[in-house]
Amino acid sequence: MAQKLLWLAAAGALGTISRYALAGLVQRAGGGSFPWGTLAVNGIGCLLFGAVWALTSDRFAVGAGVRTVLLVGFLGAFTTFSTAMAEFGQLVQEAEWLRATVYLVGGNAVGVAAFFAGSALGRWI
Repeated sequence: MAQKLLWLAAAGALGTISRYALAGLVQRAGGGSFPWGTLAVNGIGCLLFGAVWALTSDRFAVGAGVRTVLLVGFLGAFTTFSTAMAEFGQLVQEAEWLRATVYLVGGNAVGVAAFFAGSALGRWI
């Protein structure tokens, strides 16, 4: 059990660092006050989650521990849905209704589409 927790912690640390780096890179490239970095990380995270889910379910026989480390450890730390909801709340508090709606609907649409694209990619690989 202790070894599994260490693997989860290590994968979570890598996911966190990856999220921080990628979100910052995208936000600087996109500029402005719209949370492009979080939106990109959530889309990519959903894509990767779908791909890993499909690959470890259909294509490659891996143990439950490996799957947990990848999905819960790395990708659980990499995706930032709670951050996205906080940013949505901030837009609502600022009465930015159109931007808040676009962010909420767009973020969820991107996530769902990316998950299914990742699942298809995982089955194709």
